Amino acid sequence: MRVAVLGCGLVGHAIVADLARSAFAVTAVDREPGHLARVAGLDGVRTVVADLADPAELAQAVADAELVVGAVPGFMGYATVQRALELRKPVVDISFFPEDPFDLDALARRQGVPAFVDCGVAPGCSNLLAGWATRRLDAVERLACYVGGLPVVRTWPWEYKAPFSPADVLEEYTRPARLVERGVLVSKPALSDRELVEVEGVGTLEAFNTDGLRTLLRTLAVPDMAEKTLRYPGHIEKILLLRESGFLATEPVRIGGVEVAPLALASRLLFPLWRLGPDDEDFTVMRVIAEGRRAGGRARLRWDLHDRCDRATRTASMARTTGYTCTAVVRLWAGGRLPRTGVVPLELVGREEGLASALLADLAERGVSFVEREESLAGA
Repeated sequence: MRVAVLGCGLVGHAIVADLARSAFAVTAVDREPGHLARVAGLDGVRTVVADLADPAELAQAVADAELVVGAVPGFMGYATVQRALELRKPVVDISFFPEDPFDLDALARRQGVPAFVDCGVAPGCSNLLAGWATRRLDAVERLACYVGGLPVVRTWPWEYKAPFSPADVLEEYTRPARLVERGVLVSKPALSDRELVEVEGVGTLEAFNTDGLRTLLRTLAVPDMAEKTLRYPGHIEKILLLRESGFLATEPVRIGGVEVAPLALASRLLFPLWRLGPDDEDFTVMRVIAEGRRAGGRARLRWDLHDRCDRATRTASMARTTGYTCTAVVRLWAGGRLPRTGVVPLELVGREEGLASALLADLAERGVSFVEREESLAGA
């Protein structure tokens, strides 16, 4: 199968390499030749330099593709998926764009192709497990996801490196978080409801609200749902200082006769400090908890992931966990096991018999393994 991968950054290049190893014919597309250089020598891969914000260049890049993978930054993700659908291309996307993906459902159905959205680790695997929980429990009453990608070495002042687009990280820190409390959809500021979480093999991390539930707010009727991002303790306080002081604002301010957006300045200063270097090692931790009723009693399902970077291939953990979830979806699609039309988030895949276990088995073959725990709870 011919697959075009749009975006060849930290995660995109892992997607390209894994699909090439699976004998797909891959076209890697990026506007930066340096990004493409990392995959240019791989068997079955051809590279194309193109500006994906230009509809004509995007159309030319995907002309021969039987499926398109979207791995661009979030701010251009929606438009990229929309253009691919308009070209009648099936899409598997990881861009985590802020728009509602279901706004593209009518277009996908009209074109007779699917758009598998949010196919990363979280959202992505978290959605898959949430959907699987609704199949295994009679009723899910509480759903919580904790997830974070962090550097192994904590370096002052931020103790953080961005394992994906730093622009998308700042979006997490500023976009209001939607969650469900007692059956009511509520919106809270990002970084709110801080709590400490103990992670085996890591220690104490700090969790805060982020807007990661996304499609789950529409597809699952669970009375209590939240998604929280994990960081080393202390990181949140520094981000709050920036945000509350106005450094993450988008409204320009005039300095010496020149208008400058504070967010643009903060990004310019922070991104070099947050860039995950070639010698930096990272890890990904995630915990998904589903509680509810089953067979007259109450039960809890819990999945834990603790993944480290691959030193042999120099592949970052976040690139592995996000990228290999995406390629697992591609392989399921190529095998004819997934829906053929419409917008499809992974919780809908998780509801189908055998698909969650198949996707998790695909990840496990690549060393990305979830540990499942199941226990009975008191009360009826």
